Amino acid sequence: MIVRIAHNSTDITLNNTKFNSLDGEQLKINSWLKLVATKQDKQAFSELFKWFAPRIRAHGLQRFKQEALAMDLVQETMLLVWRKAVLFNADKGKASTWIYTIMRNYCFDMLRKKQTQKEDTISDDLWPVIEQQTPDDNNDHLQNRLLLSHLGSLSLQQKQVVEAIYLQEMTQQELATHLDLPLGTVKSRLRLAISKLKSKLEADLD
Repeated sequence: MIVRIAHNSTDITLNNTKFNSLDGEQLKINSWLKLVATKQDKQAFSELFKWFAPRIRAHGLQRFKQEALAMDLVQETMLLVWRKAVLFNADKGKASTWIYTIMRNYCFDMLRKKQTQKEDTISDDLWPVIEQQTPDDNNDHLQNRLLLSHLGSLSLQQKQVVEAIYLQEMTQQELATHLDLPLGTVKSRLRLAISKLKSKLEADLD
């Protein structure tokens, strides 16, 4: 029988087969999570929070570059840990791995939401440019002669999206359904169109 334990590792090799063992640190984390799952133990949760909060915050800062968003990631991740602790199965892995998986999944959701919000609001950057050109114009901004003169510079697909959303006042979802296109495609075409129109308008104002 061959037993081999690697230095500074929790892996044990027995007859050339690897097994996972938990060091003291991981055992504590597992025990805290078990107490949260079985007894909703607030002290155990406090220990988990103290252990994971700085690590999750560091990950959030790396991904978002904003303290507020990093702290949101900490709060939401640990809230999910509290709510889902009962789902943890120690036979399938370490508690720390399970918690970091929750963190990564929620971080992905935050990034996706942030990107969606960016796409939804990117057109807002266009209107201040128009307002600077005609501050006293009471008509709808998209009726502005300068803007309309540039619609012809767009591709047919981009022009279709801009006219439908801003002239016909369709929502992005309504247009996606009307054209039988994914919502993401409509958003992408709108983003490209607005970017091109903004460049044209800014050039006119220079």
